[in-house]
Amino acid sequence: MNKNYIINGVLGIAVIVLFILHFTNKKAACKDDAVAAGDSTVVRLPVAYINSDSLLLNYGYAEDLRETLLRKAESSRATLTQKGNKLQADMLEFQRKYENNAFLSPQRAQEEHASLMKRQQDLQDQAERIQQEFVMEQMRMNQQMTDTVVAALKTFNETTNYQIIFQNVNGNSPILLADDVYNITKEVTEYLNKRYTPAKKTK
Repeated sequence: MNKNYIINGVLGIAVIVLFILHFTNKKAACKDDAVAAGDSTVVRLPVAYINSDSLLLNYGYAEDLRETLLRKAESSRATLTQKGNKLQADMLEFQRKYENNAFLSPQRAQEEHASLMKRQQDLQDQAERIQQEFVMEQMRMNQQMTDTVVAALKTFNETTNYQIIFQNVNGNSPILLADDVYNITKEVTEYLNKRYTPAKKTK
């Protein structure tokens, strides 16, 4: 049993070595032919990668989605701030009236206090709900962005004919090292921006 594992392991290594030698020799031969013919074209494997961080920074559609999300977040923040300021002012007024015995009865003071506490809880609930909605909207937009890019890449690849296109995300990527010759981020970004027609922005 152990002997078979060892043999299989050796055979597996041998296959990998032969695979590497095959492409190395093939690449070297192609380079020699290119040099002999006076051609400086770089021979590349049919793989490429895209730096997602750079793509999202320079793709117009991604920028528009970010601005839309930020506008919604800013609008929600402004609403919560306005309600929070009004509640704080009413609480201060309640405290002033309570300290000056300005309520007609203790029951009336308790009712107003209970009303303020309910408003405070409602505001907290609204803030949590807005936060959850923001996260869901962000996830929806991310998925929308992914679907758009993948769909465009299928058309883009009709002329480039890559077998695999990897995604390289800074700090979280299976690609630890790759030659810049396989980086097609710029080409894909330019292609996506040519296809994208920005919506008219309202003032």
